[in-house]
Amino acid sequence: MRSTRKFAFTGIGLALGLVALAGCSSESSSSGATTETAAETAAEATTETTTETAAEASGDRSDWPETLVVAAVPSEESSSLQQSYSLLLESLSEQLGVNVEFFQATDYAGIIEAQNSGKVDLAQYGPFSYVLAKTRGADIDVAGVMTDGPDVEPGYVSYGFALSTNDAVNSIEDFKGKTVCFVDPASTSGYLYPSEGLISAGIDPEADVTPVFAGGHDSSVLAVKNGDCEVGFAFDAMVDSNLIEKGDIQPGEIKTVWKSEVIAGSPMAIRNGLPASLDAEIRRIILQDVNVDQLMAAGKCTSTEDCGLTDENVWGWVSKPDSFFDGVRKVCEVTGSSNCQ
Repeated sequence: MRSTRKFAFTGIGLALGLVALAGCSSESSSSGATTETAAETAAEATTETTTETAAEASGDRSDWPETLVVAAVPSEESSSLQQSYSLLLESLSEQLGVNVEFFQATDYAGIIEAQNSGKVDLAQYGPFSYVLAKTRGADIDVAGVMTDGPDVEPGYVSYGFALSTNDAVNSIEDFKGKTVCFVDPASTSGYLYPSEGLISAGIDPEADVTPVFAGGHDSSVLAVKNGDCEVGFAFDAMVDSNLIEKGDIQPGEIKTVWKSEVIAGSPMAIRNGLPASLDAEIRRIILQDVNVDQLMAAGKCTSTEDCGLTDENVWGWVSKPDSFFDGVRKVCEVTGSSNCQ
């Protein structure tokens, strides 16, 4: 079964709400004072040995910060985003021996600003928001890219959709003149790739439609369902499975009329400038230890759903270079979008 951790809200500056990771304690009983003393001595020796071994493995830690801050933006309306990152936070805290805090931003702009100012060390981005962060001066690098399996190429697709009963919309060309739900100006599958799709169809994504930013992929789909938008965009799984499994939409209620090319998977970005030994350890933990296979083997969870890595229930992260996101940069060039600056 998954182990539980306690989280508490703290503050960073004036604007950041953080969730601090606190350790759990366990109690053991003994049959007598002698046994208890022996157990305590053994436990202390084990702890000291483990700490010394970890320190030797990661080198000198004297220049490591006392606190590491991890940040993310929810892909849908969520009150438990920090819980979906709990196993990552727990692994980092336990193996690094530092405090780990979590920052839930309301949009990608908040993540970019926080990491650009050095207030966030590790952040989960979408592909476009990562590229945008670097364009805006964030000194970051790819620590890993979300994937559904160790041998699965990281990637997903953007959908353009409408109500199945809307006979007036059967292709992206029919989006012209409509009220269109996007997700966020810095969303890859909820704005950038849809903008490229509209432009390719001869539709100006600003002048030829009435744009609405729903704020979340789920909100975009539900706005179409509820009639607040005539058409919308979101990433594939939100339409194909996520909202259906939650009972928010019925199978066949939403029809997909456009699909983008495959988009590079979402990266976890690490702030450059951290001590080299800490940087290396963070990357190792993310790429080797925080995945469904390893977490199940360690008894921390029992399945992909139980592990619940991020709010997208991914398998874990795999290594990819910055050039993996050149396709996103190319779409920026094609669209000429001011949001790419």
